[in-house]
Amino acid sequence: MVKGLMFVLLVLVAASSSFGKRENNSSGKKENKFPQTLSRGWGDELNWTQTYEEALFRAKSSNKPLMVIHHLEDCPHSQAMKQIFANNKEIQKMAGEDFILLNLVFETSDKHLAPDGQYVPRFIFVDPSLTVRADITGRYGNRLYAYEPADIDLLLSNMKKAKNLLKTEF
Repeated sequence: MVKGLMFVLLVLVAASSSFGKRENNSSGKKENKFPQTLSRGWGDELNWTQTYEEALFRAKSSNKPLMVIHHLEDCPHSQAMKQIFANNKEIQKMAGEDFILLNLVFETSDKHLAPDGQYVPRFIFVDPSLTVRADITGRYGNRLYAYEPADIDLLLSNMKKAKNLLKTEF
């Protein structure tokens, strides 16, 4: 009986000592898991708004244009555009200084954000009077607000146009 108690005690001690140890991954490297941010990879240093309503309020109160980016996480076109957008220093600088930013992976209830359909990636500019700028479009006739990685210079030009319209119209 003493041997049986000693065996049970030994098993309990061995089991309890394993609870306090940290698990190591096989490579010996610590995995860095960053929390999901509002940027979703479009520019982690930029100040992104959380909702469309918040973005509209900030655009109106700051007198800055709003840039809304519609995209999907699993869309290869969105991923390619995100990579180009995030790595373009001029776009990142202008976006951070002159725009209120919102990126959406879900459609909003505002039909003005899908004037010609629901496709991704889609960039829509809204001025501080809360008017969607139908005059700031991409190069495609069937998807007016679509941009591809090759269109990054046009997107930059349209960002400048949205910014400059403030000086002439407001």
